[in-house]
Amino acid sequence: MGEILNISLIWSAVRLSTPLVLAALGGMFAERAGVINIALEGMMLAGAFTAAAVTYTTGSPWIGLTAGVAAGLAIAWVHAVASIRYRADQVVTGTAINILMIGVPGFLSGALFLSSGSTPQIPKEHLVPWTPIVMAFAAVPISWYVLYRTPFGLRLRAVGENPEAADAAGIRVAAVRYIGVLLSGAFAALGGAYLSIGQSSLFTRNMTSGRGFIALAALIFGKWRPVQTMFACLFFGFTEAITIRMQGVVKLPSGEDIPVQFIQMVPYLLTIVVLAGFIGHSRPPRALGRPYQKER
Repeated sequence: MGEILNISLIWSAVRLSTPLVLAALGGMFAERAGVINIALEGMMLAGAFTAAAVTYTTGSPWIGLTAGVAAGLAIAWVHAVASIRYRADQVVTGTAINILMIGVPGFLSGALFLSSGSTPQIPKEHLVPWTPIVMAFAAVPISWYVLYRTPFGLRLRAVGENPEAADAAGIRVAAVRYIGVLLSGAFAALGGAYLSIGQSSLFTRNMTSGRGFIALAALIFGKWRPVQTMFACLFFGFTEAITIRMQGVVKLPSGEDIPVQFIQMVPYLLTIVVLAGFIGHSRPPRALGRPYQKER
């Protein structure tokens, strides 16, 4: 047991929860504005691939990080236009983006680097392992302040709870929702960029491995509040860290190793359990998923 539980496990949990914190905070801004964003996974993939490709090409992780965020904003804009302007089904739009971003990075990687499985290895000196971690956990109190102590936060929450009343009070509902979705794209892409140029040194196909959905589960578990959501992400990160440590260490009573596939299932099974057990106790914003059309 000592091989699993030690001080380095805490650091691993922080590292592994960083992309979850960023994606979940992004999802919070979109959903507090009333727009369901299950496209977090696709936005993370866009950020991860773009950051890795641009960093390798330019040799600058800062340009790569900026490009990754720009890619997330572009994907978020598509989701926002479809959901807000054209009032499309937000779940269908998000699912379409996720499916699209499973294939597009591999296609572009094959065209640019002659390998559809991954981008080339990025030199160690071009990685940014610390910056996204600091940004992620600094963003939590900042997001709390913005959400609860600024006029923009008040408008965002009002639009997500009662867009009709917000509109009557002179708030531009569509504009606030656009900003919320774009913020979600920027945060999620930053989380994806951390995976490729911070935690790893290249982009591999589907490297997010469902983290966007886990971040969404953490957001629900955290009741759409920044601090509680951060702790939920740390919980999931801790679970993933333990899962990694268990591989090759925990054995069956017969002395054989537990198959890796079963150990790797733990974070995803836990996500299902958390959603099944807590979704009834977490009240989402009242107007979440409900398109709004200004009365004429």
